[in-house]
Amino acid sequence: MCVKWCQMFLALSLAIPSVLFSAVPGRSMTDSTLTQSPEPSIQFLIITNNECKVIGTIAEPESDPVVIITRYGKLSIPSSDIKSIVEMKQDNMVKGIYWFPNPNSTRLFFAPTARMLNKGEGYFADYYLFFPSASYAFSGNFILNGGMSLFPGTGLVDQLYYIAPKFGLTASGHWHFAAGGMFVSLPEFDEEEEDPDDQVRSLGILYGVTTVGTENSGLTLGLGYGYVDDHMADRPVVVIGGERRVSRRISLVTENWFIPELNPAIVSYGIRFMGEKMSVDLAFITVTGSDAIFPGIPMVDFVINF
Repeated sequence: MCVKWCQMFLALSLAIPSVLFSAVPGRSMTDSTLTQSPEPSIQFLIITNNECKVIGTIAEPESDPVVIITRYGKLSIPSSDIKSIVEMKQDNMVKGIYWFPNPNSTRLFFAPTARMLNKGEGYFADYYLFFPSASYAFSGNFILNGGMSLFPGTGLVDQLYYIAPKFGLTASGHWHFAAGGMFVSLPEFDEEEEDPDDQVRSLGILYGVTTVGTENSGLTLGLGYGYVDDHMADRPVVVIGGERRVSRRISLVTENWFIPELNPAIVSYGIRFMGEKMSVDLAFITVTGSDAIFPGIPMVDFVINF
């Protein structure tokens, strides 16, 4: 049964990533480079109703208009014109240039990281065009993700469905911890199978994951036990991955699966192109050992935040 589970999990892991090509968001006026104020005080990102962005310290927080000290002097903005004021993290300023927050920090390519969304945040994702999904944060400690397949010419009862809750446990400095699971309901693949009792109806995984580092550079280690129907695996799956942001809009990502009784590990590597509310992954998936294919099976997926 362990071998059968490994084969099913490998097939699902290779099938879910996508080949949907999407244009990389271009540079816009609302994206313009913002420069850090020389003031040693706490820096804030002020966004106006018309999406203008200013970085600086707030000299008179209770005043109206709000007085902001920028690198180029004082600026007064009526409070009615301010959409939001966000305290800047140290990671958002790189050599005096503002880097918007990582729009896809809660997952690698397919596997989750231990980072969480803020309450009310969410995103829509798509793999291979036929595997859309959506995630929503009901709190800062709980995210619910769900999706289904959309195979053309196939009825709804014959589609694949899954649900994937994730619970954030603790976060201390640059350490993050989470636990969750993925529960997949499978359609009947072969109605002429000799023994219907042998047909797999569901599979999934229960996992724990740790991520250390910043949103721009982090290492993720996951450990999970898969199951097929009512049979739990004897040994865990191990996932090791990481990300390194090399510029304001580009990050390098890798995700690697080590599955029991499967000698070649599943490895993936690629580039993530990022906008403030969207990311697009261009990557390759292959295996280690003599069965390796270079550069690998192409994978493209995209995420849109809301």
